[in-house]
Amino acid sequence: MILWVPGSFCNAKGTVPDGYDFTSGSVLKVKMRSSSLPPQIRANGVTAVLGPTNTGKTHLAIERMLGHSSGLIGLPLRLLAREVYGRIVERVGADSVALVTGEEKIKPKNPRYWVATAEAMPRDLDVAFVAVDEIQLAADLDRGYVFTDHLLNRRGREETLLLGSATMKPLIESLLPGANIVTRPRLSKLSFAGDKKLTRLPPRAAIVAFSAEEVYAIAELIRRQRGGAAVVMGALSPRTRNAQVDLFQSGDVDYIIATDAIGMGLNLDIHHVAFAGDSKFDGHFHRRLTTAEFGQIAGRAGRHLRDGTFGTSGRSAPFDAEMIDNLENHVFEPVRVINWRNPDLDFSSVEALRRSLSVTPNEPGMVRALRADDEIVFDIAAADSDVRAKLGTRDGVTRLWEICALPDFRKVAPNAHAELVGQIFGFVTGKGEVPEDWFQRQVNLCDRTDGDIDTLSARIAQIRTWTFCANRDWLAHPLHWQGVTRRIEDKLSDALHDKLAERFVDRRTSVLMRRLRENAMLEADVTASGDVTVEGQPVGRLQGFRFTPEAGATGPEAKAMAAAAMKALAGEIEARAAKLASAPDEAFALALDGAIRWIGEPVAKLQSGERVLEPRFVLLADEQLTGSHRDGVDARLVLWLKAHVQKLLGPLLVLESGEGLEGISRGIAFQLAEHLGVLERVAVQNDLKSLEQDARAALRKMGVRFGAHHITTPLLLKPA
Repeated sequence: MILWVPGSFCNAKGTVPDGYDFTSGSVLKVKMRSSSLPPQIRANGVTAVLGPTNTGKTHLAIERMLGHSSGLIGLPLRLLAREVYGRIVERVGADSVALVTGEEKIKPKNPRYWVATAEAMPRDLDVAFVAVDEIQLAADLDRGYVFTDHLLNRRGREETLLLGSATMKPLIESLLPGANIVTRPRLSKLSFAGDKKLTRLPPRAAIVAFSAEEVYAIAELIRRQRGGAAVVMGALSPRTRNAQVDLFQSGDVDYIIATDAIGMGLNLDIHHVAFAGDSKFDGHFHRRLTTAEFGQIAGRAGRHLRDGTFGTSGRSAPFDAEMIDNLENHVFEPVRVINWRNPDLDFSSVEALRRSLSVTPNEPGMVRALRADDEIVFDIAAADSDVRAKLGTRDGVTRLWEICALPDFRKVAPNAHAELVGQIFGFVTGKGEVPEDWFQRQVNLCDRTDGDIDTLSARIAQIRTWTFCANRDWLAHPLHWQGVTRRIEDKLSDALHDKLAERFVDRRTSVLMRRLRENAMLEADVTASGDVTVEGQPVGRLQGFRFTPEAGATGPEAKAMAAAAMKALAGEIEARAAKLASAPDEAFALALDGAIRWIGEPVAKLQSGERVLEPRFVLLADEQLTGSHRDGVDARLVLWLKAHVQKLLGPLLVLESGEGLEGISRGIAFQLAEHLGVLERVAVQNDLKSLEQDARAALRKMGVRFGAHHITTPLLLKPA
């Protein structure tokens, strides 16, 4: 009996087209691939949901899938697949959801829903619903053929959604005539905000550059000026990328520096997108971004119903009026061609596989894809004599092609990657599996967290290679090795995140600025030595009544720390003022530099007064010391200074007053006081000749001594 589902692969008359054979069973299955079907047939049951960023397309797909008994959604990035998997698990539980990526497989016993990256979408699934996200990637030179294959071939029994940019509308209408096309408007407004210096960009901004060197340089600048930035690049592992995103989302930093990897799959609370460059190397050419690519990235500004802005900065050339208008209104050139690679490959021999890969598409709007990495590596590996000797059977060719799908995470030369592929192929075809002792040695080389950012990134690339291997049937105990490689990748990813945060985030400043924005009461603590921490972060020292920020803090950073410290230390300064006002004389000292110190801390500085023996002082205090507290400190220091002068310079005060002295002796005493107790004898030689012995005796009683060259007051020659 032949079962037939109306509306799936029937023609306009409701009958099965001639030449198509359906297998019996409860589910309709087509022996031929749907790319071989007439366009009208492969369009049945397909809805294309098109529009710019922030239109809720992915959310719609999740909701539609959960309305079916089963479903599969294909996404462009492992990171996004992880995020969608988590959202679905929250709704239906982990036992009902499977996750399949090149480096990760989570398969419960009987999953109803499947989440996968586009390359890893299982081909043998029979599900009611299928969705493919970011379908415009069919135009990508490297991965486009994967999305084209899904656009033409991947179908759900009951419903198929193709999600992507409106630039795909003409091609979908051509390749899938009769498909239901729904255009969704953006939920918020996107506006041009002009050109701004990097250091003047508003908070909650994403700065986009197109090389690791530029990203790092901008992140360093933002750290110095604004407290820190998160870093997002395609080369980062998903775990590291998520941790960096969390830094930004939590408000620990207000800026995120990213490559164009931010343009897809990352849903962030971004208010403004600034382009610090306008060209990139795409793996084939160094070129300026297209308007659609600018739009994909700029569209990350604004979220849900909140408007966003975009602009230029750094080395980016200014946008012209036409470009700005196109970006604000989401008007882009339509995709004219997509990349196609023959999905029906012939593995009977190496030459047959090459011939099938060289087949060209026979429909308008499609071009044969450039030779992909797996093709290049296959040709290099197949040229090796040892590998060639094992390619005499269909199984051998099939196995080598399967191993050539191993991504080159290490970004080495094709020959070096082909050497690794050939080695794995030799193990699998010789011993039936990769030797575990060899695999263990490779994994152990990655199990270290020392080194700088580049070293850790290289190790993550290595372990991702072995994680991919562990998720294939190339090992005797794949589940064990999946756990081992996942643990190491997580450990390395955490270490890389810590290194990035250590280099590009001043946690002290970012924490304080966030708490100030929240207008929260800041918890401050002052140690016995005067070290000040606010919210657990060291911010400087409180010396007496003056706050000194940490060394190296300049500009807005120093202002932020000072503001946070002063806001939190107001009570501490008042308490210190009260203690000083009641402190005994022994708590004060006059330093050699003229500073008056209280329990070792400088609180005032001596200044010249109208008279030598009546110096003034200026308080060393921040403006937070005010009112009665400042008056109390001032009055106590006046009393202490007067007592201190009396204690140390008492003999001078007696001489200056001249009490009990008359005539010449009183004049000599006054001059001696003016010269602080040391007077050259020659200066008063004439007066001394006429000085009576009684007058000399009176001066001696005041502590004056007459020497051969000087008249001195020995009590004033002590160290104090």
